[in-house]
Amino acid sequence: MAQRDYVEKDYYAALGVSKNADQAEIAKAYRKLARELHPDARPNDARAEERFKAVGEAYSVLSNPEKRKEYDQVRQLVDSGAFRTDGGPGGFGGFPGSGPGAGGQAFDINDLLGGLFGQAGGPGGPGPGGQAGPFGGNRGRRSGARRGRDLATELTLAFDDAMAGVTTTLRVAGRATCSTCRGSGAAPGTSPITCTTCQGRGSVARDQGMFSFSEPCPTCGGSGQQIPTPCPTCKGTGAETRTRDIRARIPAGVKDGARIRLKGQGEPGTTGGQPGDLYVTVHVTPDELFGRRDDDLLLRVPVTFTEAALGTKITVPTLSDPVTLKVPAGSESGKTLRVRGKGVPKSGGGRGDLLVTLDVTVPRKLNRAQRKLLEELAATDGGSPREHLERRLREQQRV
Repeated sequence: MAQRDYVEKDYYAALGVSKNADQAEIAKAYRKLARELHPDARPNDARAEERFKAVGEAYSVLSNPEKRKEYDQVRQLVDSGAFRTDGGPGGFGGFPGSGPGAGGQAFDINDLLGGLFGQAGGPGGPGPGGQAGPFGGNRGRRSGARRGRDLATELTLAFDDAMAGVTTTLRVAGRATCSTCRGSGAAPGTSPITCTTCQGRGSVARDQGMFSFSEPCPTCGGSGQQIPTPCPTCKGTGAETRTRDIRARIPAGVKDGARIRLKGQGEPGTTGGQPGDLYVTVHVTPDELFGRRDDDLLLRVPVTFTEAALGTKITVPTLSDPVTLKVPAGSESGKTLRVRGKGVPKSGGGRGDLLVTLDVTVPRKLNRAQRKLLEELAATDGGSPREHLERRLREQQRV
């Protein structure tokens, strides 16, 4: 957003809403105008295209609470007549040396309004969140500073390691702080010097009539420094392309497909900017025994027909110590037994549960003794388990 836009443009009028409109009204007005003015809806209409851009610009400011607050403060000064944008009589009324009587002197709007967004540090201090306000009042921050790019990599873990958590080494290829100059950009034995154009400020003033707007210094690119003897490795950029090893702690219980952010481990920033982040996508290999559902572990355990019918005790593994479970008499295949606190470690502490599902197995081959015993058992059965089906069959046969 250009610095003078806050002074010259009425974003509320662009959207057709009042200054007291809430976020829902602003969003509704934007969507309506965006549909009406979209180039697909009004092709070859240059005026509609310009309004479409203006509406988008207005919404980008008014939909952001911090930007809207700053914009409202500037508009209050404009509406109160504290200064005017037409350069006529009364321009910058109330400020020393303002108006035509100042001999045509240009005033730096950054100096006049810097204190508006720098309450903590006085004029020229940082705005909300320690950032420069819309008029660049933060003199301590280089206007050319850029955050480094984020990087991405992948990591494959065994199931047990994912459950326990591990510290591992990631090999990442990309731009990194220069190993020769340690990021200064200057050849060993030399140092950067203060920029002779901007005197280390990182920005220069550009006159626009009565206004003077700041822009990045063309000589140093906003860094405030010049490098007489650039580093032979990075050519003065402070970064080089290489492979580096990064130690990373993967938390216990990480899920397959999880994306972990390692702050500040991406590419280095330029001209004093913050480094980017590294995003690690984790792949977890399936386990031969355990499955997973959210924070619960899943385990299927086969039991014999007689164990299910008579009841028994079974011992099953967990992620730590084995546990013994009681299988109730008459358990059917698919019955699930819950063991609390033996599941996946949770990020906030504690663990999920272990869910043990019974699979009742039926022998495929019987010897004579087994067959005889089962036939005797069948002869003692008190009724058919398919009585509800047989009743329906009898009704159909009568029809």
